[in-house]
Amino acid sequence: MTDHVKVERAGAVLAITLARPERRNAITVAMYAALADAVESAANDPTVRLITLEGDGEDFTAGNDLADFLSARPDPGVGDLPVWRYLRALADNAVPILACVQGNAVGIGTTMLMHCDLVVAERGCRFHLPFVDLGLVPEAASSLIMPDFAGRRRAARHLLLAEPFGAEEALTMGLASHVAERGEARALRDRLVATVLAKPAEAMRQTQALLRRVDRAAVLDRMELENGHFAERLQSDEVKQAIAAFFAARAKA
Repeated sequence: MTDHVKVERAGAVLAITLARPERRNAITVAMYAALADAVESAANDPTVRLITLEGDGEDFTAGNDLADFLSARPDPGVGDLPVWRYLRALADNAVPILACVQGNAVGIGTTMLMHCDLVVAERGCRFHLPFVDLGLVPEAASSLIMPDFAGRRRAARHLLLAEPFGAEEALTMGLASHVAERGEARALRDRLVATVLAKPAEAMRQTQALLRRVDRAAVLDRMELENGHFAERLQSDEVKQAIAAFFAARAKA
């Protein structure tokens, strides 16, 4: 467990918060393990009707903490990286997930949203998928999901060219379900929580399961394929050079 992931229960809602604002909520290996634990536990608890996901401070998340991620090792006794376990937990999840996004949502900060059922994006937020720029490939089955809801050409702009995009484009392409004005994302999130909880619980669960049933097997299969390529890329000279350049640029900033 880690202090950088807050998991709080309020009635039928399990609230998960990325709580590392001093590092723009960059996600460490320990945070991925805590996130996976939280989502898996909610899936096995019939009294949890909704999961909310948000970031503390100005950003949703800056994505992976690269220095920590490069030192990642499989979970003891599991033989799996915590990040892959978290992503599979999201794909397998049987509880509706509502995410609230402000500031930056980088890398997995964007791809994890593809597994949420409702996403509130605040005007001015910035989604960015810089996998290729780091010598890597997409993850979270985003190479399958993004072309499906955004179209292949638009997906190529963001996955091949790593062009950032904002809340309005996220809404039009289907990544976001709602757009909130600046400073109002959490208020809209709270209204949506109340709306969900006012509806029949079992009907909500079954409808969410039906919405996910169409592509679940394909999503998990694509995740495995991406994970293999991603692991290979981590050992490549391209990745080492790209990440060295990233840290050098950050040191000069």
